[in-house]
Amino acid sequence: MTEPYLGRIEISTHALQSMAGLVALESYGVVGMAPKDSREYMAALLPRAKFRRGVDVKYDAGQLVIDLFVIVEYGTRISEVAQGIKNRVKYTVERDTRIPVAQVNVHVRGLRVSNDA
Repeated sequence: MTEPYLGRIEISTHALQSMAGLVALESYGVVGMAPKDSREYMAALLPRAKFRRGVDVKYDAGQLVIDLFVIVEYGTRISEVAQGIKNRVKYTVERDTRIPVAQVNVHVRGLRVSNDA
């Protein structure tokens, strides 16, 4: 017996960008997101761009490719921070959307010294 067709679910690129950006910001060693290019510095001031800033999502052949542009805390191991971001973003996006993630690319755009010293 087949189930009746009840409709479809669409997830916008903006929603995926917000999800990936939020997960990245919550990751160990990440202090902020960086604009993808200099034209985004003005757009970065807009509150609605908060979690999408520094995130690029492409959907191709049923899979996602996610690029994240981050600023990392000075003194942390960049390779470990980047690997942690990749693992968390891939797991969370796949768990919440059921869309396979082919790649998560982390671009470290800068380092920031903590004010706690």
